Amino acid sequence: MRRRENLHDLLTRAGLTVVEEARPGTLFPPEAGWRIARGIAAPDGTAREALDAAWWRRLGDADGEFLVAVLGYRIGGNDSWWTRVRHTGSGVPGLTGDPGFVALSLDGQVLLAELPVADGTRVTALDRLPERLEQAAEAAGCETEAERAEVWAGVPGRPAWPLHWAEGIGSNPAATDELLIRLLDVEVGFLHGCDRPAVLDAAVAHPDPQVRSRPADTFRPKLTSDQWVRLVRAEPSPDRRVFWAERARVWGAELPEDLYDDLLAGPSRAEAAALPDLPARHLPDLATDTDARARKAACARWQELAEPLRQRLLTDTDHAVRTAALLAHHTDVPMPRDVLTALPHPRQALERCRLEPELEAELIKHGDAEARKALAANLTLSASGVAALAQDPRDDIRSTVALRPDLTEDQRAAVRHDFDPTSMSYALAWVEDLHADADAMRRLAESSHALIRRSVARARRLPPDVVARLARDEDRAVRLFLAESCEDAPGDLLLEVWRWWDGSFSHPGRPRSHPNFPRTGLMHHITDPSGRMRRLALDDPESTPADVAHLARDPEAEVRRRAAEDPRLSPADAARLLNDPAAHVRDTVTRNPRLPARVLAGLLHDRDTAHTAVTNPAIPAPVLDRLLAAAATAVAELP
Repeated sequence: MRRRENLHDLLTRAGLTVVEEARPGTLFPPEAGWRIARGIAAPDGTAREALDAAWWRRLGDADGEFLVAVLGYRIGGNDSWWTRVRHTGSGVPGLTGDPGFVALSLDGQVLLAELPVADGTRVTALDRLPERLEQAAEAAGCETEAERAEVWAGVPGRPAWPLHWAEGIGSNPAATDELLIRLLDVEVGFLHGCDRPAVLDAAVAHPDPQVRSRPADTFRPKLTSDQWVRLVRAEPSPDRRVFWAERARVWGAELPEDLYDDLLAGPSRAEAAALPDLPARHLPDLATDTDARARKAACARWQELAEPLRQRLLTDTDHAVRTAALLAHHTDVPMPRDVLTALPHPRQALERCRLEPELEAELIKHGDAEARKALAANLTLSASGVAALAQDPRDDIRSTVALRPDLTEDQRAAVRHDFDPTSMSYALAWVEDLHADADAMRRLAESSHALIRRSVARARRLPPDVVARLARDEDRAVRLFLAESCEDAPGDLLLEVWRWWDGSFSHPGRPRSHPNFPRTGLMHHITDPSGRMRRLALDDPESTPADVAHLARDPEAEVRRRAAEDPRLSPADAARLLNDPAAHVRDTVTRNPRLPARVLAGLLHDRDTAHTAVTNPAIPAPVLDRLLAAAATAVAELP
């Protein structure tokens, strides 16, 4: 593939002067130009024998300027972006079908192209481009049932991009479970978002360990407890068995006791000893295990150990075990100075252990900043110690104190602290633990600290009075978190948040997908100055296909994208939006089942669209089977 730094040299050799690289998303896209040049969904009469000087004169403006993309240059000024050039000579520019190019007049009226094809070079010349594309879209939209059947009978025909099909076919909502199960032997990337029980069952039972592990190794696994257990049992690697068991517990899976028994009986016993929710009956054996790592893991369950076992661990011959035991022991029993100073890394003790009163007072008064900050987070700290650190000269220490769960809200309000409302924030664990306590939520919803109110807003359910208070909170993130997380968020709040928030990675559909989001009375937004609000009009049950057609021509790309996903979009408008300047609009409409079959079949054979086109649910099941077969053959032939 040619590199971008040679593109300007190539254009110069062709007799062209580079003016600038045009911004994508504002013009007729090169992607659509390449499709026309290849004859995919092209207007009639596009092919020519050659490009003469008359066509080149029609292409350039008064200064001889036009737009060009050169095949194979995919970085910067590449075949996905236009480069604006000037030709001032009297002859024909030296652009040819080697490597191939597509050129567009600045007014979008003339399109010229030459590119290599299987039997030579294909030459394209079009004037009145918008008019011709409009006519082609209308013609495509008149496709009959018989014509659709004829198109699908010929697919795949020439499997141009079968590897792209392999990568995308698993995301087709019309694909059957049986097809997806066969796809497991070809491509498994789709398992990252798969939630079909039968397919996941087949995946965790697959003979290939990489296939088995894929549905678990995702951002949000969809596996049931039973599937997690089968995944763990089928894993040949002892270390990986423990790893998957730990992941299973993180995602809330219930593991049977006999599985813990098997893990502890295996070669990775020491690693398994650290699993949460390990049955308590194993603790005595772990506390006396010959492997120090197992004994250290037992210290994490200190309160469940009998006193003789505790004493044994406190005098263990292994330094790491003794340290873990000391830290656990001194969460209740005050730690003296000599024990603290003997620790090679005392920070853990400062963060979690109870200290003797004199030692605590000295560290607060004379300790360095790191020690004081560690103590500020220590939940065993005395009330006098908390009060002293609340007056610490360092803001970061006071800020740590301000988030302690043992403060009253009056005490919290008295702590001077800095908080950046624009910083990324997460729910405080201690507030999450109180989400089911209505009285605690009422109290904390009135907190002076925005991070605590944000943490309350992350609760799934809240009392009506708490919801009402948070819905009018001055902190925008509180209102956002309420809209994302709380099932009780009111419709007017959700609509207000929608004006400035379009969904996050963790809550991609909210607030619009919230069950309380308004669904009626949205049609009046179709004339709203804000494109975000115009998008909502099509969610109204009273909206019509004519409204979809209207918004498909909206000046804002996000509004056109909303129309592009609507199932009421006309086939002609679907074909028209494939030429939209915005890539995400083109990508969205490529998935719309209203696309004419002839157009969709062409997209399956286009480099830029094959991966997305194969996800279109309008593709008949037998065609998907043939596409998968072609993809499987291509994958099998890979070196």
